[in-house]
Amino acid sequence: MADTAGTLPTGSTGSPSDFLRNVVGHKVVVRLNSGVDYRGILSCLDGYMNAALENTEEVVNGKVTNNYGDAFVRGNNILYITRQ
Repeated sequence: MADTAGTLPTGSTGSPSDFLRNVVGHKVVVRLNSGVDYRGILSCLDGYMNAALENTEEVVNGKVTNNYGDAFVRGNNILYITRQ
């Protein structure tokens, strides 16, 4: 069962799909295969895991390198998505 923050409690058996549905509209970190992070508000996600973010920061080696209003990340470049 998901809590109000949209994350699953430790030991829960929620699916990845449940997690992704619950984080839409919340701040997330999208880690790319290259190791670069995009941090912003996840506005939508499709079946290919293409992600649209708002108020996005690009973070390389722990330092903010760029700020974007909106960003689109192709799903084949995404290593993982986590709640910020």
